[in-house]
Amino acid sequence: MNISLPALMADKQLIGEEQEMSFLDHLEVLRWHVVRSVIAIIVASGFAFVYKNIVFDTILFGPKKADFITYRVLCKFSNKMSDLLPAFFPEGSICIGQNLPNLTNLTMAGQFSAHIMISLIAGLVIAFPYLLWEVWRFIKPGLKKEERNGARGFVFFASLLFLTGVSFGYFMISPLSVNFLMNYQVSELVVNNPTLSTYNTLVTTIVLACGGVFELPILVFFLTKLGLLSPKILRAFRKHAFVGALILSAVITPPDVFSQVLVSIPIMILYEVSIRISGMVVKKESK
Repeated sequence: MNISLPALMADKQLIGEEQEMSFLDHLEVLRWHVVRSVIAIIVASGFAFVYKNIVFDTILFGPKKADFITYRVLCKFSNKMSDLLPAFFPEGSICIGQNLPNLTNLTMAGQFSAHIMISLIAGLVIAFPYLLWEVWRFIKPGLKKEERNGARGFVFFASLLFLTGVSFGYFMISPLSVNFLMNYQVSELVVNNPTLSTYNTLVTTIVLACGGVFELPILVFFLTKLGLLSPKILRAFRKHAFVGALILSAVITPPDVFSQVLVSIPIMILYEVSIRISGMVVKKESK
């Protein structure tokens, strides 16, 4: 069968246009996923902005109050241990969080700026499961049936890990960091006078960092799926991961050994869980 050159060129041009349209269609789909995600964050941030008493007084400033649940649990634990081991745990030795200084605002628009910024961060945390669902909806059509079945439960487990990390950072690391930094003094001649901005930065950084760190098993799962990781590689770098966990914990926590160890323990547990997950993926792929 003879095909003329103009007809062949027309067919190639048509194929090129179809490929270009296909690429543009993908961009259009991605655009709407991004738009819906942004709308979800804005709506959640709007609720946080309206209910500022709950967001600020109850949640954000919780680690600064003496009756915060973490301080009460530590104090009860200290009193019980002082009865059993008075030499190692004097009475009230871990009763922290008392008499923390008030926060100050140094700029005209400082409180309003903090209101907007914290509302956006709260909206991001609240809408995070929905954002993951939008990500899943975008990548799902490009996966094979076996890959879809293998990644089943992605939104649920990724959301659960993120919220667990956020809770860990808020209830465990934040109060210890706030208590340590607000009470630390290089000299009695220097008085701590923390600002609203520095306090907000400390708490939100710790909370979001812990939420991100707890996504490690999900990251390992997909990297193993892509063939970039394996249980053998993860086991070989276990010692390096331990050093990395200590460095990471030193970055997101105050410079005291207790807080660093407290953060390093769950990171190493997540690392070991990630090794198991990677092994399960490799085993399933080999079958």
